[in-house]
Amino acid sequence: MALKALEKRARELRAILDEANYRYHVLDDPQLSDPDYDALLRELLDLELAHPELQTPDSPAMRVGGTPSTGFPPYVHARPMLSLGNAFGEDELLAFDARVKKLGGIEGDVAYTCELKIDGLAVSLRYDAGKLTAGGTRGDGNAGEDVTANLRTIKTIPLSLRAHGVKTPRHVDVRGEAYMRKSDFERLNAEREARGEARFANPRNTAAGGIRQLDPALTAERKLSFYAYALGEIDADNPPRSQHELLAYLKALGFRVNEHAQPSGSIREVIDFVAEWETGRDALDYEIDGVVIKVDDLALQAKLGNAGKDPRWAIAYKFRAREARTKLLDITVSVGRTGVLNPNAVLEPVHIGGTTVSNATLHNQDYIRSNDIRIGDVVTVIRAGDVIPRVVGPVLELRVGDPPEYTLPDTCPVCGADVDHPEGEPMARCTNASCPAQLVERVRHFCSRGAMDIEGIGDQLAASLVDSGLVRDVSEIYQLDLEKLLTLPRMAEKSASNVLSAIEGSKHRGLARLLSGLGIRFVGSQNAAILAGDFGSIDALARASEDELVRSEGIGVEIARSVVLFFAQEPNRAMVARLKAAGVDVTAPLRPREPVGVLAGKTLVLTGTLPNLTRDEAAELIVAAGGKVTGSVSKKTDYVIAGEEAGSKLAKAEQLGIPILDESGLRALLGG
Repeated sequence: MALKALEKRARELRAILDEANYRYHVLDDPQLSDPDYDALLRELLDLELAHPELQTPDSPAMRVGGTPSTGFPPYVHARPMLSLGNAFGEDELLAFDARVKKLGGIEGDVAYTCELKIDGLAVSLRYDAGKLTAGGTRGDGNAGEDVTANLRTIKTIPLSLRAHGVKTPRHVDVRGEAYMRKSDFERLNAEREARGEARFANPRNTAAGGIRQLDPALTAERKLSFYAYALGEIDADNPPRSQHELLAYLKALGFRVNEHAQPSGSIREVIDFVAEWETGRDALDYEIDGVVIKVDDLALQAKLGNAGKDPRWAIAYKFRAREARTKLLDITVSVGRTGVLNPNAVLEPVHIGGTTVSNATLHNQDYIRSNDIRIGDVVTVIRAGDVIPRVVGPVLELRVGDPPEYTLPDTCPVCGADVDHPEGEPMARCTNASCPAQLVERVRHFCSRGAMDIEGIGDQLAASLVDSGLVRDVSEIYQLDLEKLLTLPRMAEKSASNVLSAIEGSKHRGLARLLSGLGIRFVGSQNAAILAGDFGSIDALARASEDELVRSEGIGVEIARSVVLFFAQEPNRAMVARLKAAGVDVTAPLRPREPVGVLAGKTLVLTGTLPNLTRDEAAELIVAAGGKVTGSVSKKTDYVIAGEEAGSKLAKAEQLGIPILDESGLRALLGG
């Protein structure tokens, strides 16, 4: 295809994707399905990758994440980003209104615009000729940090202004709040918990940290949002004359503005608005900590001016802190679906923010110890910034006596198996692969493509098998038959037959896949392949000591300890015996301790999505050929295997001049 035709197609794709983004993220009116959107974005990414000269700064492909920065240059604001004075009660709002009237020489009521005070990070966006050219944080009000690449990843920030019913300004600085929705915050924390990582504390800090990531791809992962609410410098015909017109103007330019902003004809209407949202804020999918009240007339704003860094024409009413003191009656422990032990506070019921709270999270043992929280203490409980109430810490002056420090149990409270809590790790885990609390996730993982690859058993069927009592550990998957499967809801005979065929086929995956599927802590596909090749059978591995295990290349003390602990549990040994009895292959060809193969002594890094291989499958092939797979690119890396949507690792490999191969290149390297 000629370059001119490619350029035309790139423009078409950008227009379609930009419209889809606007409808989905600003209007809440999606018109394009997710698969269709992904296919079009993939086409644009491929086009711009093949022809970099076609890429434009406003391309939707720029949202994927750019090259990581080594630091942030300064971002100088054309006009200062002011801070706001605070009001904490009705009397202070009335005093603010009186000052506005006195300084403005006004006799009657003053019109205001009330806007919800989003709990996020204030940022400024610069548009020239309708295109986003730069963006930065507020900083000290005069200069912040240039985080343009990160702001481009936020889908509610338009890369090009839309100008519905208004003329595109020649230049404009748009101010607003980058924030994280509660639902996105909970999703992110669930993903981190599943990976064994510590939960983030609250949406506000998570959003602020996301904006300041050196790698834009990490910002994109947090799925931040943006509300516009102000203008800095503007060069346009007929700019807005009031605050409520300004919000409508921003919406016409393609920004999302808060739908609850409201003009008020008097300070009494403002007070009613504040009271309404102080009690109603929990219904929102984002955190607010108050209401911002602005004089509506922009000419009057200019007349009133500023007092230092605070405008005289605006004030922030801060809601009362949603915290209270109560007694910590006990600490109970629940077990999450990945085996993580979660300590929870049992509280003397207390009223916080319109809700009676009797339970709160304590995160993990490190959190309890670092905050010196003990049973019997009077503690401070807070809901501000958190969907789930949490204990902040004890009120030490009210502590009675010297209660003992709390320690998590050494055995699982659900099944009684040993708990693995490596030194320096925040999370402790149950080691029993048959633990009822984590069984659904264990079954789903065991059947996944990177493990035993049992097609047909995904999230829903795994849950049905466990809920029905048909599967009480992964070995019972091999005891299923047609009669049992047909008792499940929405299970047809053909589907059941296909599942049974996939189960039968999985018996021949070999020891490496089986070890990966068992979900032993720290034993992913690469370590599973190493252990399978070094020990040859699951029986030999189960008998191995920590000293014997660490002789394998890449197997450290923590991994060895985790393997020994897994096989020390009687339920796990019994499950392995049932797998063997069912005919599951628990062996692997022994390989020499010194790497042998076409990749012996070579270090490879995998990044992006390969067309036919999962990362686990690719890693397994590399290890089987004597190679080593690592997670980061360095001068010691021999090859980088890059698939679709390769991120910062690809850029670093290009920078260091490391050979980059695709899947076909990897297969050629392996000898076909």
